[in-house]
Amino acid sequence: MLAFAYAPLVNVIALQSDIAWENKAANFNKVRRLLADAAPEKNALVALPEMFATGFTMNTATMPDSYGGETEQFLSATAAEFGVCLVAGAPVRGRDGRARNKALVFSPSGDLLAYYAKMRPFTAGGESGHYAAGERPVVFSWRDWTIAPFICYDLRFPEIFREATAAHQPHLFAVIANWPVNRIHHWVRLLQARAIENQAYVVGVNRVGRDPQHVYTGRSVIVDFHGEILANAGDRECCISATLDLGALLEYRRALPFLADLRTARLSSAEPPARQE
Repeated sequence: MLAFAYAPLVNVIALQSDIAWENKAANFNKVRRLLADAAPEKNALVALPEMFATGFTMNTATMPDSYGGETEQFLSATAAEFGVCLVAGAPVRGRDGRARNKALVFSPSGDLLAYYAKMRPFTAGGESGHYAAGERPVVFSWRDWTIAPFICYDLRFPEIFREATAAHQPHLFAVIANWPVNRIHHWVRLLQARAIENQAYVVGVNRVGRDPQHVYTGRSVIVDFHGEILANAGDRECCISATLDLGALLEYRRALPFLADLRTARLSSAEPPARQE
């Protein structure tokens, strides 16, 4: 246990907001106000919902920013203003001209630390017809923590979380979403399952309010590696927070080294397993 005594704590904040439909300026102002009210401590990790500045829009003609566009500029400036590491979702148009649903990560100095493209666009909602899918999980390092962002519908696919775990063993998963009320009971249970099976903390950030298609009732939560809920935002616009202990997580993994038995899937070109008599 002494080996983990110095491991840092990190304050994690989930910002649960009502998103004004396709109105970036209004949503920028909302986020800044909610963050100011929350008064986050320096170097906190703050997570905003999926497509926090537009809502879950399929308007890929006008809503996606190009690299370095106004949404990235806002996130960079806000991370620097509050001195936090900021994770947020936005539609972004790549250099290939295709739009992707992304999670963007900015450091307290305003630098882009990482970006992740949603691997599982929501086909039932038409997303896969408008946004190109990402190809692989992404992790970034923050204050000795390894963190993997995922987006909404990704949560239903444990294999991509396992892919990240097999390669990097993230300490924290940040799942940003626009998850509607009619499936909200799945949201909480799936977040808890991803925490338990990957021996990791999970922060799940949803929105409240409504868009032209859906109603959202939040339930942003911060979950520990036992699947226990440390903070729950309920159905109101607010920020919730919890202080997470990396030392406690590493000690838990040391005592119960389940991840050492993780077997990654073989590629389809691999040889078939030997016949068992």
